[in-house]
Amino acid sequence: MHPEAPTGVIRQVAALAQFGDLSTYARQIQRLGGCERPVRMEGHRLDVHAATGEIVREVVDRDLPAGQLLIRCNNRRATRCAACAEVYRKDTFHLVTAGLSGGKGIGPAVAQHPRVFATFTAPSFGSVHNRPGGGRCRCGRTHTDDDPALGTPLDPERYDYRAAVLWNAHAGALWARFTTYMRQQLASRAGIGRSELRHCLKVSYAKVAEYQRRGAVHFHAVIRLDGPDGAEDTPPHWATTELLADAIRSAARLAETPGPLLDGRAYAFSFGKQLDIRPIRSADFAGTSDLSSRAVAAYIAKYATKGAETAGTLDRPIRNPITDLIGTDVTDHARQMILTCWHLGARPELEDLRLRKWAHMLGFRGHFSTKSRAYSVTLGALRQERADHNEALTRERAALAGHPLPDPDTVLVLSHWRFAGIGLTAAESWLATSRRPDTPDTEGDSSWTADETN
Repeated sequence: MHPEAPTGVIRQVAALAQFGDLSTYARQIQRLGGCERPVRMEGHRLDVHAATGEIVREVVDRDLPAGQLLIRCNNRRATRCAACAEVYRKDTFHLVTAGLSGGKGIGPAVAQHPRVFATFTAPSFGSVHNRPGGGRCRCGRTHTDDDPALGTPLDPERYDYRAAVLWNAHAGALWARFTTYMRQQLASRAGIGRSELRHCLKVSYAKVAEYQRRGAVHFHAVIRLDGPDGAEDTPPHWATTELLADAIRSAARLAETPGPLLDGRAYAFSFGKQLDIRPIRSADFAGTSDLSSRAVAAYIAKYATKGAETAGTLDRPIRNPITDLIGTDVTDHARQMILTCWHLGARPELEDLRLRKWAHMLGFRGHFSTKSRAYSVTLGALRQERADHNEALTRERAALAGHPLPDPDTVLVLSHWRFAGIGLTAAESWLATSRRPDTPDTEGDSSWTADETN
């Protein structure tokens, strides 16, 4: 049901109705699927028959109901566009599920491969307010789940903000080091060389980054063992879940990536002591120590649409840390991390980290969700499948209306579009509201979350 529209919006809608078919205008807005910040384009498109040169279809911006072409923003962040983030979440869920249970071109036999769900945390940068085992914090209080003090330093003056920011900036490189060590550890336990390992085993993974309340990135990852040809190939008999878990523990302990030398201090980064590894069993397993594939996929998909804003910062780049933070809900802890990024970003020796550009991400500049090539289907393939489906529906409707579209193989598309803005007018926002999805609670969500490191 549409919400009650303000008087100004009603006037805009009434004015639009005087100049055209309001239902057509509403359909153009609703085709955005509830996107809150669509990209507005001006220009034209011609579909020309390749053999005859006949113009079979023409689209000009001024003839569109909104006067411009509107394209979904496809932003993955739920705080920026709930509708597009929900599509991204569902795509990520299907991507992860396909690598655990099959589907989307992956055979069901992959469900029998050894696989675990592992969480890698950051080291300590100073004591923070926490809830150890749900009990009393070092500050003497028992914090509630929604206490804003959780994750903030007990002593901000002694908290190592430099190391915290630089850890985030090097987290992606550390993950790459870890994957190298993991393969080495697997080969060592199998009694073979690393070069020989690739001929009998392949390691596949899908991971997502999440911010702890203290602003440090940690990783959740599905890690799977396959045969040398990937998901469709059975791994050797000695490649067990226990072997995989043991190799992960050793690799996480050994992995280290060098950092910069600042003011006489040489930085190096490794994972924290908290490492959680759980076997993944069947799709519907309901045990306590092992996880179901559905629960894991839901958990990863949930965090794929979130960013550093979960740690109390902003969801957009910062151009000036003074003016951009005025009037915001940024926490004092996140503000200090942002300022640390900004100050370090001015140092020539840290130029390659681009800390000022990623200050709103507290220094982290990697992709939030990544996967190895052989894990499963790609997000691009899922988007193409959806586009092909929508194209087929369009052709079917055109045929039913007596205006069949030409075979796409016989048509040349000539188009020229230019950027004209972002967002919706007040009237367009009101028309789009009925199409915005209510994001449901993620089914089967794993309740485990790493405690804040002290």
